[in-house]
Amino acid sequence: MGEQSSGGANARMAIFHDARVLAHATGDGFFEAPPSPLLPIIERHPENRERIENMAAVLRDGPLADALDWRTAEAATREDLERLHDEAYIDELAAIPRDATRAFSSTTIFGPDSFDVCCLAAGLAAAAAEHVHRGDGRLAYALVRPPGHHAQPAMADGYCFFNNIGVAIERLRAQGLGRAAVIDWDVHHGNGTQACYYADPDVLTISLHMPHGAWGETHPQTGDLDETGAGAGQGRNLNIPMPYGSGDIAYARVFDEIVAPAVRAHAPEILFIAAGQDANQFDPNGRQLLTMRGFHELGRKARALADACCDGRLVLVQEGGYQLSYAAYCLYATLAGVLDRELELSDPLAYLREDTRAVDALVAELKTHPLFAPAPGGSP
Repeated sequence: MGEQSSGGANARMAIFHDARVLAHATGDGFFEAPPSPLLPIIERHPENRERIENMAAVLRDGPLADALDWRTAEAATREDLERLHDEAYIDELAAIPRDATRAFSSTTIFGPDSFDVCCLAAGLAAAAAEHVHRGDGRLAYALVRPPGHHAQPAMADGYCFFNNIGVAIERLRAQGLGRAAVIDWDVHHGNGTQACYYADPDVLTISLHMPHGAWGETHPQTGDLDETGAGAGQGRNLNIPMPYGSGDIAYARVFDEIVAPAVRAHAPEILFIAAGQDANQFDPNGRQLLTMRGFHELGRKARALADACCDGRLVLVQEGGYQLSYAAYCLYATLAGVLDRELELSDPLAYLREDTRAVDALVAELKTHPLFAPAPGGSP
């Protein structure tokens, strides 16, 4: 008998985590830039172990502790990785000496032992997906680093090396999974997941992100509305560039009126969430205005959508979120929403109010796009 997944106090979630993911070393600097000789205090790279330590602590010690079952898993195997990533690219990462540091870009740092950590992160995500797919429980979350949604089949990018959600999907497909859907609400475009499934009709990829555009050779995708898929995958990649400053109301409206209908039409067997918290209003890496309550609502909506279209099978995988304190609180809020629990931790920071007129304009504009316009029968 699997874990209970009914709402409220009876809901349970499996948390897949291993403290060894903290060993991935990304170094110090002026945020992502080299250290300044003018400053006596040097910052950690934003993708650092402390962010995950805070997230783990707020789950272990906070109000959700009674609903969480902590688990670990084995690292992804070479076979797991090769289902998604090019062999030569895997070889390139594996060949980096375990005591060396290599910069794939000014922001994407591969440090000592990072290969083993990357394999472990992908393995934890895949184990969380297996847990849900085989019916051991309907809700699972992988608390991992480094993140994965920028990793393309043969390209590291944006702190990411292996695409954790993609590795998880491919392990399930080897076990008979048909259709899957990925909703990515990390503040940055999920270009890696887009690249992995751009021509695949069975994996729907949806990314809500600030409109930052392409940022170089490692991220040539723009994240614009016109990147809709190719070949058999045409129409299966949906990008939703959210205007800078979008907040709780905008994300909730877009989820209800654009994202949820697309997922229901795709009819996935399992729903994945690329769960970054860097759309929060205090994140140094984003320019959006989500609060704890906004993340709570996204978690609640994701759970309801999974209940409606895939028998409640929902897997969340950690992506961004770099304000050390608030990102952890926003993660708590997300999972409280998924578990249908009220917010028992008050928001210590949020204060901004929103102009709903801007939200109305955004949703109206999206609905004019052919991908999102209702079909004559009423479904997208």
